[in-house]
Amino acid sequence: MAFTVAIIGRPNVGKSTLFNRLVGKRLALVHDTPGLTRDWREADGHLVDLNFKVIDTAGLEESFDDSIPGRMRQQTERALERADMALLVIDARAGITPMDRHFADWIRKQKIPAALIANKCESKVGIAGMYEAYELGLGEPIAISAEHGQGLDELYTLLRPHIDAEAAATQQDEAEQENLEKYFEIYQEGADIGFGDQEDTGEDKNNPIKVAIVGRPNVGKSTLLNMLVGEERSMTGPEAGITRDAVHVDWEYGGRKLRLADTAGLRRKTRVINVIEKMSVDDTLRAIRLAQVVIMVLDAETMFEKQDLVILSHAINEGRAVVIAINKWDAVKHRDKMLEEIKYEVETSLAQVRDVPTITISAKNNLRLDQLMQAVLDTYDLWNKRVPTGRLNRWLHAMEEQNPAPLVHGRPNRLRYMTQIKARPPTFALWVGRPDDYPEMHKRYLINNLRKDFDIPATPIRFIVKASKNPYVD
Repeated sequence: MAFTVAIIGRPNVGKSTLFNRLVGKRLALVHDTPGLTRDWREADGHLVDLNFKVIDTAGLEESFDDSIPGRMRQQTERALERADMALLVIDARAGITPMDRHFADWIRKQKIPAALIANKCESKVGIAGMYEAYELGLGEPIAISAEHGQGLDELYTLLRPHIDAEAAATQQDEAEQENLEKYFEIYQEGADIGFGDQEDTGEDKNNPIKVAIVGRPNVGKSTLLNMLVGEERSMTGPEAGITRDAVHVDWEYGGRKLRLADTAGLRRKTRVINVIEKMSVDDTLRAIRLAQVVIMVLDAETMFEKQDLVILSHAINEGRAVVIAINKWDAVKHRDKMLEEIKYEVETSLAQVRDVPTITISAKNNLRLDQLMQAVLDTYDLWNKRVPTGRLNRWLHAMEEQNPAPLVHGRPNRLRYMTQIKARPPTFALWVGRPDDYPEMHKRYLINNLRKDFDIPATPIRFIVKASKNPYVD
């Protein structure tokens, strides 16, 4: 396990800015609004030659009830349980506040080492606050400017001995494990005990399948993530729009590695008016773009809405495989009728895909989640499907005999050659005598039969028409 650093502190002191600086990407949303981050998120951090995990947490509040600030505090405490070290961040320009003092006392009682980071020290205004920070009792504060990348050399000096010690302990554990394996190999009298037999050479199995959980606000996306991974990884509640940042979780199912992303709910564009929600929407769209499979969560209690089709269309236009999860199914009375209506809406409104897996679930009650995840794995395999060129061209010849392309000026518009140029999603190129005169209707005929004859449902198919080279052009 990599050395893990948790960044904590009161709201709006620059925790997410420091997180983005350490991971080298703008993964966390950053804005002047206090309390923007609600769930904790984890990513790989780098500082010169140091590699470690970084956790960005919600702003600590003195709230111990079931309110949103109270649940944010609980999320931060869960994140701290996973960390090897805590960095308490203060705003040096604002000076030391009573809340800083409160949480400095709190962090000293925890069982992990902690350090004090005085952020926003890029000007003389922050110097007084940095000196004032000594009174928090966490040792010498490290003066940085996360926004401008200043002071990171001192942070490197702080982290280096901790990470080296962790690496040494890990090497010792690995050496002991290796000796234990050798012991079993010697004394098991040649019996096959399985060490090293599961070598994974497949590229797809080495890399996690990226799965984005999307939908309108308050349909149960965070509840689904929490039930799948078996912990309160993402904040939930009756309030719509709790999730703001996309929460990424590494997980394993059926021997396959997955990276799940719980995203902010997408409302209709006309209803998105404040800058925070616009940032959350952009983060969700980015998660869809980077995903391989999209789980579209519908609320069975509110039926199928136009916004659901908009989200589905966006995922398909990005070339992502799609699985539909109808949540809160245990509360539905007329189930057969509703299922028929949803399938009809998908089939008639989304011409780009056919036979999208539609799984009825209850995330809260763990109903049919195994069936949902199996559909995700099956759809991912279809998204990676390849068809051999020889078989594809024999099929093309048969299709042309059954239904040739329309004549152009009384002459045949020959379909000369076809190949799959890539997967993820399946993308095919067709060379035609006169591509400008090749009709969309015949193209759809080929795509629909491709799906049927080569068993490629539930994933978008991209189709490129190219001009055949004329051998007599010269």
